[in-house]
Amino acid sequence: MVEFTINGQRVQAEKDTVVLEAASAMGIRIPTLCNHKALEPYGGCRLCMVEINAGGRRRVVASCLYPVAEGIEVITDSSRILKIRGHILELLLAREPESPVLKDIAREMGLVQTRFKTNSALKNGKCILCGKCVRVCHEIMGVGAIGFVNRGWRRHVDVPFEIRSEVCMGCGACEKVCPTGAINAAILCDQEIRKIPDEYDMGLRPRSAAYILYPQAIPRKATIDSCNCVHLNTGKCRVCEKFCDAGAINFKQQEEKIDIDVGAIILAQGSDGFKANIRGEYGYGRYRNVITSLELERILSASGPFEGHLQRLSDGKQPKKIAWIQCVGSRDRNKGNPYCSAVCCTYAVKEAIIAKEHAAEPIETTIFYMDMRIYGKRFEEYYNKARDEYGVCFIHSRVAEVREIEESKDLILRYEDENNVKEETFDMVVLSVGLVPTEGSKELAGRLGVELNEYGFCKTSDFTPSATNIHGIYVAGTFKEPRDIPETVMQASSAAAEAGILLAEARGSLVTHKEYPAEIDVKGQEPRIGVFVCRCGINIAGVVDVPGVAKYASSLPGVVCVEEKIYVCSQDSQGLIKEKIREHNLNRVVVASCTPRTHEKLFQDTIREAGLNKYLFEMANIRDQCSWVHQNEPEAATRKAKDLVRMAVAKVRLTESLYPGLLKIKQGGLVIVGGLSGMTAALTLADAGFKVYLVERETELGGVFRRIKYSLDGTNDPQQKLRELVERIRQHENICLYTNTVISSVEGSIGNFISTLSSNGKDETIEHGIIIVANGASELKPTEYLYGQDKRVMTQIELEERMADLTTVTPANAVASMTQLELEERAADSRQLSGVRSVVMIQCVWSRQPDRVYCSRICCQQAVKNALKLKEINPELEVYVLYRDIRTYGFKEAYYQKAREKGVIFIRYSTDNKPIVSLNNGGLSVDVIEPLLDVSLKITPDLLVLSSPIVPDNQEMSKLLRVPLGPSGFLLEAHMKLKPVEFATEGIYLCGLAHRPKTRDESISQAQAAASRAATILSKNELELDPALSFVVDANCDGCAYCVDPCPYKAITMVEYMRDGAVKKTVRVDEAKCKGCGVCMATCPKKGIYVRHFKLEMLSAMVEAALQQN
Repeated sequence: MVEFTINGQRVQAEKDTVVLEAASAMGIRIPTLCNHKALEPYGGCRLCMVEINAGGRRRVVASCLYPVAEGIEVITDSSRILKIRGHILELLLAREPESPVLKDIAREMGLVQTRFKTNSALKNGKCILCGKCVRVCHEIMGVGAIGFVNRGWRRHVDVPFEIRSEVCMGCGACEKVCPTGAINAAILCDQEIRKIPDEYDMGLRPRSAAYILYPQAIPRKATIDSCNCVHLNTGKCRVCEKFCDAGAINFKQQEEKIDIDVGAIILAQGSDGFKANIRGEYGYGRYRNVITSLELERILSASGPFEGHLQRLSDGKQPKKIAWIQCVGSRDRNKGNPYCSAVCCTYAVKEAIIAKEHAAEPIETTIFYMDMRIYGKRFEEYYNKARDEYGVCFIHSRVAEVREIEESKDLILRYEDENNVKEETFDMVVLSVGLVPTEGSKELAGRLGVELNEYGFCKTSDFTPSATNIHGIYVAGTFKEPRDIPETVMQASSAAAEAGILLAEARGSLVTHKEYPAEIDVKGQEPRIGVFVCRCGINIAGVVDVPGVAKYASSLPGVVCVEEKIYVCSQDSQGLIKEKIREHNLNRVVVASCTPRTHEKLFQDTIREAGLNKYLFEMANIRDQCSWVHQNEPEAATRKAKDLVRMAVAKVRLTESLYPGLLKIKQGGLVIVGGLSGMTAALTLADAGFKVYLVERETELGGVFRRIKYSLDGTNDPQQKLRELVERIRQHENICLYTNTVISSVEGSIGNFISTLSSNGKDETIEHGIIIVANGASELKPTEYLYGQDKRVMTQIELEERMADLTTVTPANAVASMTQLELEERAADSRQLSGVRSVVMIQCVWSRQPDRVYCSRICCQQAVKNALKLKEINPELEVYVLYRDIRTYGFKEAYYQKAREKGVIFIRYSTDNKPIVSLNNGGLSVDVIEPLLDVSLKITPDLLVLSSPIVPDNQEMSKLLRVPLGPSGFLLEAHMKLKPVEFATEGIYLCGLAHRPKTRDESISQAQAAASRAATILSKNELELDPALSFVVDANCDGCAYCVDPCPYKAITMVEYMRDGAVKKTVRVDEAKCKGCGVCMATCPKKGIYVRHFKLEMLSAMVEAALQQN
C-alpha cells in the first residue's frame, strides 16, 4: 500500500493503482470518456487531467495513466485543471455538439456552449476519437476488425478499405462501449449483429450476456447466458471478470444434478402469454405500433425500457389515441383457445388508466370487448372509475382487422358497432393476450404422471382444487387455470395446506436452531461505537465521498472504530465486523449502507454472533437517501450521508439491550360458522393434527351449500359431498362441533384467545390460538320484477331447488326440519316446471348498480348451469338469458358456449334500458331492448328467474372481533394481493362468502389457505414477540385514554387498580397485538407511554444531531 494525498485528504491505495481508479474508490469524480475498466489505459480524451505535485515538481498528467506513488499530492479540481478540461470539452463539443454524454459533462462543469464552429466535413461527427471501440476489438476480442484511418481532422474509425469486415464476430462490443453512440456495428460488419432481447422487458431493449433476469429475482444473482456469451462460444472477451469485484465469475462451472428427498411436490410453473402473431389480422410482428399488453406493462413501468414514459415503438412519440383489443388468444376456437383467460379485462382497464396518468398530454383510450369480465373484489368500482372519471371508452365489438398507414405508421381498426361497419384510426394498438400453458408443462406432467385437461393445464376437481391425480403432488397458480394475483396467492397456500396434512407427522423434524454465544452485558458501560461504511461497489461510492464520511464518523462522540468496505454485507465483511467487536470491545454498532428493510436483520444477526444484543445496532441508509436521490449532487449527497451517520450514532449511544417476550400458544383453533368454507377450514386444520372448535349458529351444517343441487360440469353431486363433509366433521377426533350456538364474546389476541359460546341459555368458555371467520353470506330476496307477488318469479337458487325437487321431493327424503305443509308446497312448486315452455332469466338484479356496486361473480355461471339443466329436462324448452356481461371466466367459458349450442338465447341489455316485467292477461310479459340491433323484444315466459346478488351479514361479527369491513359490507383483508386471507389483526383469518362472492372451488381453496396460514401459528409452542413495542410508564400515565382510540391495532385498553388507597387509572398494552407503530407515543401528553428502541430521548438526540452543522 502507498500513502498519498488527494484534494488534501490522506489516503492509501494498492501499488500500481492509477490516480483515476484511486479517486473513483474515494467517490471523487474525474470526468473521462476513453477509460474503461477492461481496457488498458489510453489517455485519449484528456478530460481526466489532474495536477500532480511530486517532490515539489508540479505538472499536469492524465489520471488514467499515472500510477499513485508514496507522498505525492493529487489535485483534481484546481482552477488550472478546470480551465484545461473546459478547453478540451469545448473542442469535443465542436466535433459533436448534440452528444448527451458531452452535454452532461458540460453541465457539470458549468459550460454553456463552445466557442468553436462545428466542422461539417467530418466523416462521423459523433465520434470523439476516444478509441474505446478500436481497443475493445483488438485487446478484448482479439479480432481487430476496425481501426483508425487517416490523420488530423480527417481521422476516423473505419474498417480496412471501407469494406464490410468478414472477420468481425458480430458481438457488438464496439457499439456498447462507444460513449457517444457514433458506432453502428451493423454497417461495419458482414455478419448480423447479435442483440440479445431482454426477456423481462419483452424484447423491447437488449440485455447483456451476463444479466439478472428481473429486479426482484430470488436469489438476486447474475447469470451468464451460455448461448450468447462471447467467451464461452469463442474463447475471447472475459470482460465480466474484470468488473466483478467479488470474484464471482467462474467459467468452468458445470451443471449439477441434486437429489432431494421430499414428501410432497407443488407444481407452480405458471403460464405464458399467447403468441399474438398467430392472429395475423391484427398485424403483430408486422406493424411496430401493434404491441401486446405485456409489452405495454413494461413500457409503462418506471423500471422498463422507457422509464415509464408512454411512447410508440415506431418513432418514440407519445400516442394520442390507443385501442385495446380484448380476447386475443382467448374465447377463440379458430386461432386461439376457447377458454377465457380471466385476467385480461381487468389489466386492460388498469393499463388504460395508467396510460392516461403517464401521458404528458391528454390521450384517448378505447377498449374493444366482447364481455367486460371485471368480477374480482372491488374490481367493478375500478371499472366504473375508468369509465366515469378517466374517460376510458368501452366499445362492445370484436375488431375484424388492423391495417397500417405506411407514412405515419398509424393504425386503422375495422369493427362493427350497432350494426354498422366502422373504421377508426389509432396511434397505437394493444392486444390483450391470454394465458397459455408453458412450453415445458406437458413434458413435466408426463414425467410426473400428472393428468392435464384438454387445454394443457393441470386437471383438478371442484372439491379438491389443489390436488392432482397423483397423491402427494399438488398444483397452484395459473398452471391450474388462468387467475389473478389474489386467487394465485390463495391457491398457493391451499396447496401448502394439502402438503402440510400429508407431512403432519414429520412437522418440525428438519428444523435446526442456531446457537449463539453468551451475550455481553453492556449495562453501565460507556458507549464504544464501531461505524462501518459501505461503498456498495460504486452504488454509493460513485456519488458519496465514502472516505470522507468514514473520516467524519471517527470524530463523533463515542466512536472508537471506523471501517469502510466495498460491500459491508459480504461474508468477509461480516467476519470483519465480528473481529472488530472483539478487538475494540465495541458495545454499539452503526452500519452506513443501504436500506434496513433488506439488510438490518443480517447485521443484527452478525453482532449477535459476536455476543452483542441485536438492538445495540443502528443503520444509516446512505444509498437510497443519498447516492440514489442525489446522484447528480455528490457534495450534497456527502453532506447528507454525514448527517445520517451523525444521527445514527446519536441514537445508538442511547440504545439498550432488549429481549423478545415469549407467548405460549394455546393449541386449538376456532372456526366460526360451518358452511362449505368453515367445514373445509376445520377439516384442514384437524387433518393436520390441530384441535378445532367449529361453531355453527343453525341446527345443520352446510349454510347456503345445502341449497346447491347440481355442479356446473354435471359430474359431481354437491349434496353427496355435503353429506360426506358433515360425516367427517362429526366423526373427526380433533373437531369439537357446536350447533345452534353463537359466540357471545371474544377476548385476547394471537395465540391466546378466550371465547364464550352460548347455546340454549348456557355458556361455555373455550381457549384457542387462532380464529378463522367463515361467516358466509346469503342470496338477496329482490323486491322488483314481481318477485314475492307471483310464484312464477323466483331466484336462481330457488329454480335449482325446484328442478331438484321435480323428481326427488317425497316424505322419505324430505329435510328433517320440513313440515308436511312445506313438503307439499315444494312438491307443488316443482311440478309447476313440468308444463313450462319458456323461461326468462334476468342477470344483475340489484347488483352492479350505485347502491350495490359489486359483481356477485357466481350469477352468470349459475344461470348457465340452470339453463343447461332446463334444457336437459326438456330440450324443446325456450330459455332466454338477459344479461349485461356474461362473466363465465376461466374454463367456465366452455359451458357458456355449450348453452348457446343447446339453443339457450342470450340477449344483451343496457342499464339505460333495463328489462320491464309486467302481467298481461294473467301471464308474465318481459320487454327488453337489444342495444346492438336497437330493437324492442317482447317475451311471454312461463317462469321468470332473477339472478340476485350474494349479500353479507358481517356487522355483528365485525364488532365482536373488531375486524374491518369493506364498503359493501364484506370482510376486509389485510392486503388484497399479499394477505388475502388475513386481517390486520394477527391470529384472525377469513374465508368464504363473508370475504366476497366466490365459486365452490374458490371457497374451498380460500378455506384451505386460511387454515394453512393459521397452522403457521398453531405449529409453534411459543410465539416470539418483538420487544420494540409500546411500554407504559405507570408513574406518568393519568388514564386520560388519549392513546386508546387512535391505536390502529386495538392493542391498548383502560384499566383501574388500587394504589395508596385510591383508584389509579392507567392503560395496558397487549404486546401480542402491538406493532410498535408509535401512534400512542405521539398522542400522549404526559410521556406516559413510549416505544422501546424509539424512546423520546433517542428521537430528540437524532433531531439535535440533524440540526448540527458538519
